[in-house]
Amino acid sequence: MQQLTGGAVGAVAEIEQGMHEIDTRASSAAASILQQNAATSEISRNAANAARGTSLVVSVLGKVSEAATGTRAAAETVLNASNSVDSSVGNLRAEIEGFLNKVAV
Repeated sequence: MQQLTGGAVGAVAEIEQGMHEIDTRASSAAASILQQNAATSEISRNAANAARGTSLVVSVLGKVSEAATGTRAAAETVLNASNSVDSSVGNLRAEIEGFLNKVAV
């Protein structure tokens, strides 16, 4: 009977050791899963921040493009005005020279 009891106690001890090993491995796996979840959450936050940053850059580039278009239109207006003034100066010069030629006679 003692021999059977000793065998049963040994078997229970082995089962307990096996259960302890399973618990240790399960705890280790759970810790790894928690670390992976934390890393995945961090990656997700970083990706969301990058998307917001990209959206902001696209918005700013759109405004820069609009400003460049406005600047081009203003430059064309100044060029047209300059050409008009140049033409008017040429006409005025011709008028003054014609007047001076008539007066000089």
